Amino acid sequence: MCTRVFYIFILSILLIACSQPQKKWDSQTAKRCLEDAEAALDNDSIRLGESLLRKTIRLAEESKDWHTYYIAYQRLAEALSQSNPEEALRLMKKALTIYEQHPDDERNYVILLDYAGTYASQVAFTTKGSYDDAVGLVTKAYDIAKKNKMTDLMCQTLTTLANIAWAKEDYRLALDYAHQAESLATADLRPGTLQVLARSFLSLNMLDSAETAYRQIEPGNNIHLAYIVQSYLAKIALRRMGAAKVEGDIDNAFEQVEDFYYKALEQKDQYYQETLRQEIENQQLEYRSQMYGRTLLMTIIASLIVILAMILVVRYRMQKQRQEAEYHKTQLHQANEVVAFLQNFILERTEVMKKLNQSGDSVIYLSPQEWSEVERTLNAIDNNRFANLREQYPDMQEDDIRLCILTRLGLSNRTIGNIYCITISAVQHRKLKLKKDVFGETNPEIMLEQILKR
Repeated sequence: MCTRVFYIFILSILLIACSQPQKKWDSQTAKRCLEDAEAALDNDSIRLGESLLRKTIRLAEESKDWHTYYIAYQRLAEALSQSNPEEALRLMKKALTIYEQHPDDERNYVILLDYAGTYASQVAFTTKGSYDDAVGLVTKAYDIAKKNKMTDLMCQTLTTLANIAWAKEDYRLALDYAHQAESLATADLRPGTLQVLARSFLSLNMLDSAETAYRQIEPGNNIHLAYIVQSYLAKIALRRMGAAKVEGDIDNAFEQVEDFYYKALEQKDQYYQETLRQEIENQQLEYRSQMYGRTLLMTIIASLIVILAMILVVRYRMQKQRQEAEYHKTQLHQANEVVAFLQNFILERTEVMKKLNQSGDSVIYLSPQEWSEVERTLNAIDNNRFANLREQYPDMQEDDIRLCILTRLGLSNRTIGNIYCITISAVQHRKLKLKKDVFGETNPEIMLEQILKR
């Protein structure tokens, strides 16, 4: 009975506290609102980020905070650039107008011009219109960057000019701009310059140069960039074999991967918004408790709320870390599966593999040209595995190299025996001898296949 009365008393006090006037939560500065918007965008919460940026624009205009004013327009344009390039261009030109009326850091001016040129190029590409506006804006940005010796921005604007030239299908001009950008690129800008350089080479059908450029790109933890590099390396290998239909199939496969990626981002956006809503509710409750908790009982209740909030925050962070770790693990596993699928997809469609798979128990003959074709294909999809093997073991016999190739292809000892016209036991003996004499491996439990995988 006493416990029930106590709970009723506690509930009554909480209702009284909740009925008191609340603080206006929208009374924040434009700069703080911009920080909240950028935090939302960093967490892939696009819709919440757009809403906060529009609020930032209103607050900045009212407070005459011109720097935050044009920066908010720039960020909003970036957020809309993929879904609505025309609106992004309009917003970026608005940012340029504000900057020109209230000059600020000249680096920001170059960045605004470069972004505006990029969006103008997107609009021209989608509407099949003129690229003159885009070229004019980016050229102006480059001239300012060059005049002030801003090397990184010179690289960035040259890369943009290369992309515009590529969109106009002026691949030679795009290649020229990309070479200039690469000569100025810093480590963080290098992947972007190499992408447009490789794309220009590929458009000019300069396959060796394109492959070299793509192999120089280091994706690191960027799974999306790794997809791009692997897909184009696969396309180059297929184009060398004249497999146009397979190249189209790979494009479709990567489009499906892209759809999955963006759906995952959308789910993450919804999760982030719900979490943020709950955090705001907790903040409001804590504020009311602090404001009206003047009695001893309210002090105890406020303390309990703070303790509970701390526990929830700790649990939330731990849960979020587990979810992020699981998410990255899943993404990496999916990336590896896609790469393995593409490798097998390419191998199965080579003429040599078709010949090997259809031979049965008959004697198989591979011409020097066919050996060269299968080795070149394996190098393209296996990160130059056999090129490195030849370099590391220069004295290795050609027959031993070919035995390694057949082993990497996963052929049975019977099929290998049909190629060399020897028995299965003779094939096993040759593998053991190769493993011991060339690779120095004496452990009988380690197979030649495992050594090649290493």
